[in-house]
Amino acid sequence: MLSQHKLILASASPRRQDLLREAGVAFEVHPAHIPEVQCAGESPLEYALRLAREKAQAVAKRFPERFVLGADTIVVVDDQVLGKPRDAEDAARMLHLLSGRGHEVTTAVSLVLPQPAQAADTRSCTTQVFFRELRDHEIQAYATSSEPLDKAGAYAIQGGAARWNVRLEGDYSNVVGLPLPLLGDMLRDNGFM
Repeated sequence: MLSQHKLILASASPRRQDLLREAGVAFEVHPAHIPEVQCAGESPLEYALRLAREKAQAVAKRFPERFVLGADTIVVVDDQVLGKPRDAEDAARMLHLLSGRGHEVTTAVSLVLPQPAQAADTRSCTTQVFFRELRDHEIQAYATSSEPLDKAGAYAIQGGAARWNVRLEGDYSNVVGLPLPLLGDMLRDNGFM
């Protein structure tokens, strides 16, 4: 995915940064600081798409001559969005919901083009993830570690939760936080590469 351009990443996520480096995309980090609140009547997918677009657009105002990438990852179980947990107790609650069943991980990606267009190409990728039954002591030990606190659904598939994943249907990089095949298509389609 090499390009002569340097992308602006509207996210402080270390996982997204690692994925962009692995893909060979040059980038700078300028996080967006917008409220992440689901609107009444907004579906989980609409919520993720809106947040990704708003993040990219907020940062694009400061860098109108550049390509700006915003992303938002959500975990959905029983039509409920599991965002980042408030604390260890909230993380444990989420992990109990995910134990022994499948859930969806959706990452919405929004690419704002440089001036004069300033258009936003916003797409999404969804992956099905299936966890084995988790024991209470496993949940408590993981929930009280620092790992789940800044992650949607209270887990890192590339970290401690890897041992719980019994099946994954779809793109692994999407679950980490940035679907690289989709991003590659978007960058090519919009003339970044």
